[in-house]
Amino acid sequence: MKRLLSLLLTGICTVAAHAQVAWVKENFQKYEYKIPMRDGVKLHTAVYVPKDASAQHAYPFLMQRTCYAVEPYGEDRYPSRLGPNTFLMKDKYIFVYQDVRGRYMSEGTWTNMTPHIDNKTKPTDVDEASDTYDTIEWLVKNVAGNNGRVGQWGISYPGFYTTASSLSKHPALKASSPQAPIADFFFDDFHHNGAFVQHYFGTFPLFGIQTGGPTDKHWWSSKMLYYPTPDGFEFHQNLGPLKNGDKYYADNFYWKETVDHPNYDPFWQKRNILPHLKGVTSNYLFVGGWFDAEDLYGPLNSYKTIEKNNPGAYNTLVMGPFGHGRWSQETGHTLHSNIYFGDSIATFYQKNIETVFFQHFLKGAGDGKTGLPEAYLFDTGRKEWKKFDKWPAAEATKLRFYLATDGKLATDKPAKPGSTQYVSDPNKPVPHSEDYKSMTGFTPFAYMSEDQRFAGRRTDVLTFQTDVLTEDLTLGGEILAKLQIATTGSDADFFVKLIDVYPDNERDHPYMPNKNVSLGAYQQMVRSEIMRARFRKSFEKPEALKPGQKTEIDFRLQDVLHTFKKGHRVMIQVQSTAFPLFDRNPQKFVPNIYKADASDFIKATQTIYNDSVIEIDRLP
Repeated sequence: MKRLLSLLLTGICTVAAHAQVAWVKENFQKYEYKIPMRDGVKLHTAVYVPKDASAQHAYPFLMQRTCYAVEPYGEDRYPSRLGPNTFLMKDKYIFVYQDVRGRYMSEGTWTNMTPHIDNKTKPTDVDEASDTYDTIEWLVKNVAGNNGRVGQWGISYPGFYTTASSLSKHPALKASSPQAPIADFFFDDFHHNGAFVQHYFGTFPLFGIQTGGPTDKHWWSSKMLYYPTPDGFEFHQNLGPLKNGDKYYADNFYWKETVDHPNYDPFWQKRNILPHLKGVTSNYLFVGGWFDAEDLYGPLNSYKTIEKNNPGAYNTLVMGPFGHGRWSQETGHTLHSNIYFGDSIATFYQKNIETVFFQHFLKGAGDGKTGLPEAYLFDTGRKEWKKFDKWPAAEATKLRFYLATDGKLATDKPAKPGSTQYVSDPNKPVPHSEDYKSMTGFTPFAYMSEDQRFAGRRTDVLTFQTDVLTEDLTLGGEILAKLQIATTGSDADFFVKLIDVYPDNERDHPYMPNKNVSLGAYQQMVRSEIMRARFRKSFEKPEALKPGQKTEIDFRLQDVLHTFKKGHRVMIQVQSTAFPLFDRNPQKFVPNIYKADASDFIKATQTIYNDSVIEIDRLP
């Protein structure tokens, strides 16, 4: 019966997909172009023009530039969907998809996070901004039936291209929506505060092999990592020190670049797009997910940088209860891990936010009076959208939690000095998740709201929690961890987690994805971040810790908007490993952890003093 139902559903989906392809083909004419850049490189570009486009009925462009292929290739082949959402597709735009240089059918050499060149003096000074400028100039002049306005969007890596492309400052580029954009590979995606995201280990073939010339094939696929076990924790543990990764990626240029640049040196610095977000001329809609395990840093920090450097710019921030890019597809019941947030939330975003933004700037008045707030954010505790005039909110106040020696999370500074200790063994690291099979996935996903009881029961994880709340507590804004630590080693990582502890009698919702999990006493991760102690003073120049010496380590967790409800508790957990999400710190200082030997990994006793404080913005 189950097999019959599965076949029936597959059949229904296939019929629906064919119908959608037919609709696109009926309403759009596809063209493929090789658009020349100023240095002579030609970029493959697919353009879908509404069949009723004319000088009298002109349409704006809506473009995505990507390193992930603009399939299907061929002017006679059509996709089942165009644009960011079906509302915009039905409303009709001239949809443009472009392979960035060095990827798939485009010429040129591929570069990860193409460095931006502020002052271009010769035709060979090319970057994503110049390629976008040249592309828009060609499109406006050569594609009939356009109204002279261009918008861009993209999720994840295409989100970075959207941010970088906005710096083209082409007068026709009116609207830019970077969604889950990468901003800086040393702080999101491949690293967090310099700690390597080992869960990304399997992605290197996609990013570290050149095409050898234009191709419509997935040339990198034969080099993808084969996991000999479905248990990802076991695989990564058996891998041993990161230096053993060379046996998989000896010819992978991006792996070599990563290994050879363990610190925030000029290689990474010039790939940071944030310092260049000055004098912007486009209008922005930054979009992210509160549970995005890949790119939470990007949208928040890109939005804040434009706010700081460009007073008066149209700049809106949207953060929903989503994992990476999940706002682009409606799932009906919106869940992340075991938490249910409501129904049709992606559709609400697409219809009432994304579509409104692009329609206004590309088809409407374009005067910035969109009706959208400065920040449209989802409270992941109350499970409802909130509007703000600015972010962080003007009305936010600072709430300080101290890590008391009795395991309490106290709002009063301890009267007497004290400390708590745990032994961290990098050879027996704390798992970041209980879902070991997911650790062989392309990237992490569910851990961002996962139940943390499994971690809190370990002796190498410290737990601090408040009493049961007698009223709702809304934490909304920035989080700063100011840890006072000591260690018997000479280096260490500290992974801090903000957790919502549910009441014992919390009822399960009807859509529980895992029937073995109960929400009673659930410890929902709300936010977390890691800090590598060697970078406490400088990400450029790492410095060893002095064994036994009390040391302050300050670092930011990404922003939050979460109401801890009456009857819940606020919890903080502190640990030194979260594996294999992050690589293991040997706890013995070595110049380059990527080249550390197995003998460098040592046990260390970590001391957390009770004047350590977690400072969080609180909303009324």
